[in-house]
Amino acid sequence: MKKFAILFLSLSFLIGCGDKKEKDQDQVAVPYENTEGQGPESYDPKRGEGPYDKVDLDPTLNHALADKGEAASGVKCLSCHKTTDERLVGPGWAGVTERRTPQWIMNFITNPDPMIDKDPEVQAQLELCLVRMPNQNLADEEARAILEYMRELDGVK
Repeated sequence: MKKFAILFLSLSFLIGCGDKKEKDQDQVAVPYENTEGQGPESYDPKRGEGPYDKVDLDPTLNHALADKGEAASGVKCLSCHKTTDERLVGPGWAGVTERRTPQWIMNFITNPDPMIDKDPEVQAQLELCLVRMPNQNLADEEARAILEYMRELDGVK
């Protein structure tokens, strides 16, 4: 009786595995269908993805706003980012306001997920850092203050 049970289980296992291979071979890959306005060609690498089309900055630094940004970043950002060019979990912030437009920064820090999915440079950073930036649910005012703090770090007076 034990031999029959072992034989039955072995045959069931082999049949189950064989059936899976046939199903895998029958599946057909469906090409990505790009819908208008949603694909990578609609992504603007200067602006990013989000509500900010244009962010007007004063040529001089708003020190009070930068101080608020320093406080907010201490709570929400600096556990993963350094204010130098050194990488911690995420990339360092040094020079970010020189490399990126204000609207790109605002869109990324308030809405990182779609930008991680679409921006080739962010995807390259993700390959280095190996951790997606979480959405910190920043209010517009917090995000703008953090941007001002980044400007201060980059030497805007």
